[in-house]
Amino acid sequence: MAETVDELRRRLAAIPDPELPALTIADLGILRSVKLIDDRLEVRLTPTYFGCPAFEAIRGEVRRVLDEAGYPSAKVEVEYAPAWSTDDVTEAGRRRLAEAGIAPPPPTGTRAGEVGCPRCGSRETEMLSRFGSTPCQAVMRCVSCGEPFPAMKAH
Repeated sequence: MAETVDELRRRLAAIPDPELPALTIADLGILRSVKLIDDRLEVRLTPTYFGCPAFEAIRGEVRRVLDEAGYPSAKVEVEYAPAWSTDDVTEAGRRRLAEAGIAPPPPTGTRAGEVGCPRCGSRETEMLSRFGSTPCQAVMRCVSCGEPFPAMKAH
């Protein structure tokens, strides 16, 4: 028997992001909708940016969960508009990032010196590199505690 749409939405929402496993695809705000339309299930996803290397892995995991749940003919649609923004990261996602030692994304348009240190909370930070361990991260340093830390780039 196939799961209900609500049960399925909860399972899909719990899929971790392959690049930021502290976050789920719901935390990131890329799981846009799970709907039953004319007896056919449709899932809509939005990539964090065009060409995101993790997106195909996410899409594959969504497909696996759908098949496992009894929805092998479900449509998985990619939705490019509205474009994803770091403003779509949920409050729970921001907390999970900070708990993992990654500075959550600041509101769009925030400068490097306004990014808070996930260790001590200071706003006295500086960018060391625009390139971090994943394309969506930068490397920052806290001027107050001296520790380097990854930060999710705002866009």
